[in-house]
Amino acid sequence: MNVKKFIAGSSRDAWRQVREALGPDAVILSNRNIDDGVEILAMANEDMSSLVVPAMSKDAMPRPAVRRPPAPPQSLQAAVPRTRVEQQPQGPGASMPVEHNAAQADARVWRTRNAARASAKEQQAQALTPAQVAAGPKAVAAAAAAARPQQAGVMAEFDGKDYDEILSDVMTEIRSMRGVLETQLAEISWGGTQKREPAKAAIMREMLAAGFSASLSRLITENLPQSPKSQDAMFWVKSVLAKNLMTMANENELLEDGGVYALVGPTGVGKTTTTAKLAARCVMRHGPGKLALITTDGYRIGGYEQLRIYGKILGVMVHSVKDESDLRIALDELRGKHTVLIDTAGMGQRDQMVAEQAAMLSGAGTDIKRLLCLNATATGGTLNEVVSAYSGDGLAGCIITKLDEAATIGNVLDVVIRQKLNLYYVANGQRVPEDLHVANRLYLADRAFKLKRETAPFEFQDAELPVVVGPTATAMNDKSLREVILG
Repeated sequence: MNVKKFIAGSSRDAWRQVREALGPDAVILSNRNIDDGVEILAMANEDMSSLVVPAMSKDAMPRPAVRRPPAPPQSLQAAVPRTRVEQQPQGPGASMPVEHNAAQADARVWRTRNAARASAKEQQAQALTPAQVAAGPKAVAAAAAAARPQQAGVMAEFDGKDYDEILSDVMTEIRSMRGVLETQLAEISWGGTQKREPAKAAIMREMLAAGFSASLSRLITENLPQSPKSQDAMFWVKSVLAKNLMTMANENELLEDGGVYALVGPTGVGKTTTTAKLAARCVMRHGPGKLALITTDGYRIGGYEQLRIYGKILGVMVHSVKDESDLRIALDELRGKHTVLIDTAGMGQRDQMVAEQAAMLSGAGTDIKRLLCLNATATGGTLNEVVSAYSGDGLAGCIITKLDEAATIGNVLDVVIRQKLNLYYVANGQRVPEDLHVANRLYLADRAFKLKRETAPFEFQDAELPVVVGPTATAMNDKSLREVILG
């Protein structure tokens, strides 16, 4: 089977390419919008026919004749689009026709319902005796009323609310079948790409080993420059990653401008230590009189004491608050301070108190900028869930912690790129304030591919790549991926 990819600026141009290359009977496998326009996967009708297993062998018994149900109305027939290549979308951004779509499913259920009704009426007519027919309309109506309870079980399935449920089930099955088909075709397509362009397979392995998601790795790999050298290809990949990382231009955005900052995040991510590091930098820049520390951590044993010890070393008073009213009073008293740092209680991203914490910070009557601490050792899925839980009404930025403990950092960089977070600092140790650095996107993009020895046992082999890339067929339409800047 030979699956071909067609890319054009508009749907009409893409269809024309398919028609010229594979003929008017070509089979459209999938289509999606990309940054450059429209991408279509298609194959010749002859190749598709070779995949279809014959429904009946030579020695099989012939099928009995099946009675065709009545055809749907003309309006419903008009709603079912043809699947031949001659039909073109009505606009440059229109989606391609798919054989199993909502209109066809609607027509199929409509025909089944009417066939059942017709069959029930025939059975009712056959059940009437000649005497009942001769007795007149009243006898016929009485016989129909007696037979109606027996037909209710058949007809109820296709009437009223049940009809909508059946249609919903049919559409769910169609979407499931389409997802499976797209996944299998993506595996086949990537298997062919591995043979034709081994450089892309090498880049894919490198990105997966670095911790980047399969969907982002596939997006970047598919847009590699034509026939690049291995070294040039990696340089291009790193430049794309660096271009999509949003970082502070310089430290003055925080230290010189000042303001109220709250460090939020799950338990154990390093918020208190990071708060102390930031406090030390502010003291070195402006002196202890310009800084104030607040903690809302009344849950963890020793949480307040840990920050109080840091404050005592720096010569800064630490204030403890319990709720929104306490926080409002404390901020009013500290209004003359240049910078106020708030150390919050750690909460799991699925804890309902995350929303309560966000409401407390928002209702304090002061513009509090929230900085989310992201643990570099966590998986990409966990980090993505953390960002979604703590985003609330928006984050000012994030700080990557535990960089020294992470075997790979592609997972956290992937989330920062997807979520368009402004990266302020990276922390790579426990020392205060030495182990806190302004984020350097070029350094981070390069470091992501450095730790190969530790990740070697978990790298994917060539035979495993199609299985990893296949499930990304649906994820490629993710809005966060479409916003990634390439080239």
